[in-house]
Amino acid sequence: MSITTSGPVGQRVRLRRVEPADRRTLMRFDRESSDTHYPKFDGYRHWGAHRAHHGDSGDDIQLAIETLLDRTLVGSLSASQAEPGSGRFGYGIGIGPQHRRRGYADDAITALLAFMFGRLRYRKCEVGIYDGNAASLALHGKLGFREEGRLRDPEFLCGGAQCLVLMGITATEFAARSPINHLRRAPRGRR
Repeated sequence: MSITTSGPVGQRVRLRRVEPADRRTLMRFDRESSDTHYPKFDGYRHWGAHRAHHGDSGDDIQLAIETLLDRTLVGSLSASQAEPGSGRFGYGIGIGPQHRRRGYADDAITALLAFMFGRLRYRKCEVGIYDGNAASLALHGKLGFREEGRLRDPEFLCGGAQCLVLMGITATEFAARSPINHLRRAPRGRR
């Protein structure tokens, strides 16, 4: 998949290619997040985006999330496991600790879904979230994702057992909740 420097745009954020200059900030987000009780491999931390010099593989992409207001880098997102033949994809998202609870994740996910469903014609998005991550489970529920199952063999992470909650949303469900016109082009003169 080809994303230009300026990609999908939401109401608050723009998704764009990760640039080498973003690495320092993304690595800082990782360090600052390491004291949380979720392990590095819970969903997506910013590690995938650090590979800005690597090309995207098929429809798997790493994107930076920056604010529209002042172009501040607030996180990163990775669309992965994209299978054009089956019409399915997944993603992981990481927002820097100081930028959380401001609606950036919600807006970035909505922009990604609009792009993947509207422009690339994928039919379903599937994600896995640890059951102890109440904020992410609530966010995905708000966005229209439905719980589709739980992995029965729990992981022992950070001193306790956690199951992986599998959630999904179809293009039809997304369109009914959030018309695809959420995807708009970046303002002229800004990349």
